[in-house]
Amino acid sequence: MSSAPRLYPMAALIRLTLISLYLALVLPLPLLAPGALRSWMAIAVPVGLVLVLAITSERVELDDQGLRVGHPPWCSWCLRRGWSLRWEAISGLTPVATSQGGRVFYVRSQGHGGTSLGSSATRGHGQTTANVVDGDEAVVGDAGVGGASATGTAGGGGGRSYLLPQRIAGFDDFLSRFSAASGIDTHSVGRITPPWTYQLLALLSGLLLIAEIGMVSFGHFGLWGSPNQGLG
Repeated sequence: MSSAPRLYPMAALIRLTLISLYLALVLPLPLLAPGALRSWMAIAVPVGLVLVLAITSERVELDDQGLRVGHPPWCSWCLRRGWSLRWEAISGLTPVATSQGGRVFYVRSQGHGGTSLGSSATRGHGQTTANVVDGDEAVVGDAGVGGASATGTAGGGGGRSYLLPQRIAGFDDFLSRFSAASGIDTHSVGRITPPWTYQLLALLSGLLLIAEIGMVSFGHFGLWGSPNQGLG
């Protein structure tokens, strides 16, 4: 691996889908809210958008020293989730089945070879399945694994385990470099969800946004916001 660090942001399809879904769900709220709340909603919507942009800016960095998962400096001060591992501290990958029929993978570390920020580390044994909420964000295992986030830690043997990112751009290149640097076979590792699921969600979000823009253009939201309008 070259000495220059390699950055892998969240896949553009996934990030744009999540952003468009947020916009489709919340953009009408200032128009539909009661008059007293409209100003508050007008402030909350852009604040929420900034938060969504921050959450979806998570990235993975690889270099000769190791692997780091976290957020860029502009938002890392408030989203203190992340972890890092040196290559020599990585001992293997642990697959965990999800309730949706997919698999997530945890990177096992030896002893205290890793560093985590803002996430709870739990140690356990014998975990085989997990219930996953919203893809892979909240993992609850069979034996002592609780509340791990997408960049958090979960139980695993005598060391710690960290959730392997599976929603990044250049995923195949990431796996190739990860395998070459760590010496771990990654042929069985795939994305947690197929691309068509995000493509479908992006299409539905886009149609919803178009419908909302059309309703605003024809003034229908104003009628929705005043259910008693026109009644004698």
